[in-house]
Amino acid sequence: QVQLVESGGGLVQAGVSLRLSCTASGRTSSNYAMGWFRQAPGKEREVVAAINRSGDSSYYADSVKGRFTISRDNAKNTVYLQMNSLKPEDTALYYCAARSAPNGSGYYLNGGVYGYWGQGTQVTVSS
Repeated sequence: QVQLVESGGGLVQAGVSLRLSCTASGRTSSNYAMGWFRQAPGKEREVVAAINRSGDSSYYADSVKGRFTISRDNAKNTVYLQMNSLKPEDTALYYCAARSAPNGSGYYLNGGVYGYWGQGTQVTVSS
């Protein structure tokens, strides 16, 4: 069992930066591929970024590419999402998710394959 807790969200103005953190407890996070997802009101959940368990391979949605960076510190059981140049359209509830991948080297984009989710942290960007 893995418990995920996100932090770092807030209300900010467009153009500034935020860093989200997702800390895992229960089992070592190094065996898990991780992802950040978001859901805005009235919209479906979408993948923002994903990273493999070793941290050497990652994916970004086109809408955040060049502005967001996903990283992980397995020694701290923590995954980060550095968000720069925030835009009002980035406003959403951001979730981190974990998928067991003890032998895998890839990342996952489909939220349906993730077995563990955090409660989410709200990011609101004003114009």
